[in-house]
Amino acid sequence: MKTVVICGSNKFADKAREFAEKLEKLGVVVYVPHFYRASGGIWDRVHEFDKPFVALGLNNDHFYKISMADVVFIYNQDGYSGNSTTLEIGYATALKKPIYALSDQDEEICRQVLFRGKIETPEALLEKLK
Repeated sequence: MKTVVICGSNKFADKAREFAEKLEKLGVVVYVPHFYRASGGIWDRVHEFDKPFVALGLNNDHFYKISMADVVFIYNQDGYSGNSTTLEIGYATALKKPIYALSDQDEEICRQVLFRGKIETPEALLEKLK
């Protein structure tokens, strides 16, 4: 069985986790970002001095997960990806990982051209893993 890493914005953390849980129930090994919620979920409560170190740690952790996975899945509801997800797409591309996305409505053509296809359900992604 192939492994999947989920990438996406904190904006959709709960829905991305649900998608990952459904994949896991189908027997897929899934790596999920931490969707960091500092200080009770309030990023502004993290000291300015600490923010770069927190961000660096989170990025490096997720880059490691991308390197371990066979397939990258972008949870880009309504086409929204965000800055960190764009970095992750670039890293996955450099590693020659196949990238699928929830939506094909991404407004950024540089991201669009890197997606191998639109996948709307965990079951459909499972089919791509076989």
